[in-house]
Amino acid sequence: MNEGLTWGFEASLSEWLIVLALLAILAVAGGVVTRRLSLKISSKPTAPASEPDSVSESWHAETAAEVIQRLLSKTEGLSREEAADRLLKHGPNRLPEAEAHGPLVRFFFQFHNVLIYVLLVACVITAILGHWVDSSVILGVVVLNAIIGFIQEGKAENALKAIRQMLSQNAVVVRDGQQTTISAEELVPGDIVQLQSGDKVPADLRLFRVKGLQVQESILTGESMAVEKTIDPVAFESVIGDRRCMAYSGTLVTHGQGGGVVVSTGAQTEIGRISTLVSEVESVTTPLLRQMAQFGGWLTLAILGIAAITFAFGLLIRGYAATDMFLAAVSLAVAAIPEGLPAIMTITLAIGVQRMAKRNAIIRKLPAVETLGAVTVICSDKTGTLTRNEMTVRTIATAGNLIELEDSGDGVHETFTRAREGMPVHEQSLLQEMVRAAVLCNDASLEQGEREWFVSGDPMEGALLVAGLKAGIDIKEEGKQFPRTDHIPFESEHRFMATLHRSYSDEVFIFLKGAPERVLEMCTHQRTGDEAQPLDKTYWLDRIEEIAQQGQRVLAIATKQVGYEQTEIKFSDVEDELVMLGMFGLIDPPREEAIDAVKACSVAGIKVKMITGDHGATARSIAQQLSLANADDVLTGEDLESMSEDELRQRVHDVDVYARVNPEHKLLLVRLFQEEGLIVAMTGDGVNDAPALKRADVGTAMGRNGTEAAKEASEMVLADDNFASIIHAVEEGRTVYDNLKKAILFILPTNGGEALVIFAAILFGFHQLPLTPVQILWVNMITAVTLALSLAFEPPERNVMQREPRDASEPMLSSYLIWRIAFVSIILMAGTFGLFILEIERGASVEYARTVAVNTLVMFEIFYLFNSRYITASVFNWEGLSGNRYVLMAIGVLILFQLAFTYLGPMQSLFGTAAIDLNIWLRILLVSSSVLFLVELEKSIVRYMYKKRTG
Repeated sequence: MNEGLTWGFEASLSEWLIVLALLAILAVAGGVVTRRLSLKISSKPTAPASEPDSVSESWHAETAAEVIQRLLSKTEGLSREEAADRLLKHGPNRLPEAEAHGPLVRFFFQFHNVLIYVLLVACVITAILGHWVDSSVILGVVVLNAIIGFIQEGKAENALKAIRQMLSQNAVVVRDGQQTTISAEELVPGDIVQLQSGDKVPADLRLFRVKGLQVQESILTGESMAVEKTIDPVAFESVIGDRRCMAYSGTLVTHGQGGGVVVSTGAQTEIGRISTLVSEVESVTTPLLRQMAQFGGWLTLAILGIAAITFAFGLLIRGYAATDMFLAAVSLAVAAIPEGLPAIMTITLAIGVQRMAKRNAIIRKLPAVETLGAVTVICSDKTGTLTRNEMTVRTIATAGNLIELEDSGDGVHETFTRAREGMPVHEQSLLQEMVRAAVLCNDASLEQGEREWFVSGDPMEGALLVAGLKAGIDIKEEGKQFPRTDHIPFESEHRFMATLHRSYSDEVFIFLKGAPERVLEMCTHQRTGDEAQPLDKTYWLDRIEEIAQQGQRVLAIATKQVGYEQTEIKFSDVEDELVMLGMFGLIDPPREEAIDAVKACSVAGIKVKMITGDHGATARSIAQQLSLANADDVLTGEDLESMSEDELRQRVHDVDVYARVNPEHKLLLVRLFQEEGLIVAMTGDGVNDAPALKRADVGTAMGRNGTEAAKEASEMVLADDNFASIIHAVEEGRTVYDNLKKAILFILPTNGGEALVIFAAILFGFHQLPLTPVQILWVNMITAVTLALSLAFEPPERNVMQREPRDASEPMLSSYLIWRIAFVSIILMAGTFGLFILEIERGASVEYARTVAVNTLVMFEIFYLFNSRYITASVFNWEGLSGNRYVLMAIGVLILFQLAFTYLGPMQSLFGTAAIDLNIWLRILLVSSSVLFLVELEKSIVRYMYKKRTG
């Protein structure tokens, strides 16, 4: 039997037993976790356990009288006794608290990861071996990773809390025929609720009385325009945005008054159903976590396999003692475990977070950084994300012209200057009169900030004021020259607004604006130049159709001159004899940067799907301006309701525009995309978006106009609400994944080379190992925190946004990368082991030879770091050698560490090293530099073969 291996320490029998037990635990844990992960990875995301029907009740399809009768109520309200009975039956009007794991369970669940298991075992092994510093470092990495995960998961639990905070606190109800204010939690179905401007709707109501009532429903529909309410029933299949006879819990009354009967409270309301959807939606794991789990499982099996082969070979072939081989197997396992990998991953992701923050993308959950790099489809809201979220006059129709305005951003007068070019003088004066009328017949106001104007009031009226500025009108001066003496406010019943103005010359005018069909009924003439001619109704109806087909909202402007003695305006004054001035077409235009971003998505192989609560015509128009691939094909919420999942599944790839959708529709679309193997980024700002945001691989909320519910359900928040920021984030995400892959490709050959060195020593029957366990841990940790970390700062590669998204199902290490790792590991082993043997044969001490071996291994990694900057591209250029200053800094720091490792007395005592001669350094540099040239030669062969195969 050969002599025992020399390890540099002695172990007791109890230590051998502990090591044996740990190896057994590692084997069992690796096998169990690998099996569990394989089951988890192979399964596709599942649908929520139960999804409520998109139309839970038919309140909106029945008359108000039928609803009140059905609820056994009356307009005088319920009695207090009946209300108390119903409160016991239906429960308080609040959303149920979601069950959540306790903090202790959530914290320990962060350790449920195969790489963490391996690191914990390595921590215990290094502690048993007496290397407390190394054990503490590994344990610190594990605990830090768990704390980060714990904090991120805790933030996700706040989504439901944010929804609950949006509910109204109080309600004005009628009880026993008397109006009273009660806590909103006491509302019951059948209660009669009074609404007025500024109120938050306390429950779902069927309206039976409205007077100019407008409600802001953006939290449910995503559309910023307030909705005019009526009492007339609508079709049963109508989506939420079209149910104008309903007022929903959590929405805001912006104008007018109204009354309604409570039809749903608590979890049965629309916002309650959304809360239920959020609680039932299962967040899908990220591609990186799936890949790392798979990678960790295979790595565990590989380490155990190599350790077992080494043990068996040494015991059976070389005849080493069993105790020596146990420790040899443990030492090999320590060499093969990439202790610094979790820390490098976390730091790389954190650097990605910082980079994205500079580009207005705030990451709330760390793994989402990398997931962005795998995104294959972006489901985007329209308003405020793809568009500016500000109404703009884009079309002006007069009796003789249809003028298209384009805002170049060169100045407020630019659009009208271009519009007037080539127009007759009388047409120019008509255009000016139209704009003046729109400015005077207006209740909005403009406030100038440091860089832009802010609208106070209705967005469409604000757009008309901005048009006045662009036409060169001084709004305040016009108000002084034509002071308003009376007005008829806008109400949904008559669909117009009228104002009475007196000029300095005692001329009195009525200016009126409103729905074009309604204004046409009131006009008998139209202005053509300076003259009034009989109204050509057919012409104007054609203009309305033409403008509406472009997705624009149409407002008509008319005027009438009255006697100078008139100081008040009545409805009888505007019933007829008005003169049509023209019509305005208004739209929320697409962002210029969003148009460029959509093009960038197309080049990057990412599909963009517009999912909006707005009308189909508007969505189609914006999609056409954005150059979406299939802009003309629009599916509405009603279409989705009528289609089966299989039918929709066949169309989701081809349809890029979805309009008038409900929260369930958004959730369904996201799920179908995921089931087709796509990685989905979803944008949204309202409560209605929260379920889909939570379900998506990367939920993206709006930072400026987004609700807290949307932000808490998302992984990313856009600080500028701009679609282009998503594309910047995707670029950073792809870069982060590239850098993670480069770091892994750099770290694993180090571990592989160390393991092969130990295996080679046993294979060739050496009695002294070239590397001791403590030296192995030194190399692993010191190179990880210097060289590998520098790769996290790699800039984006030039073609990062010109390539297709990676396949999220592919393993972290492809067959080519596995070949690269093996190739480099053999190079490192051959050079390190070769110089060790050379020094031993020259009669050097084992400490001296080991010092040479460690420094050779470290210098190999320094040269190989340059190879790792580009996976297949050549590094032999100025950018490749000096393009990342952190690489050069890391090399300088590592050289200082290695000099201390080699020449400082305390380090020599701790690590068993010896000072080496200068000529040895030259030999080390000559041998270690070989990896740079060999790997670049291998890259060139791979590039040549790829070019030959594809070209």
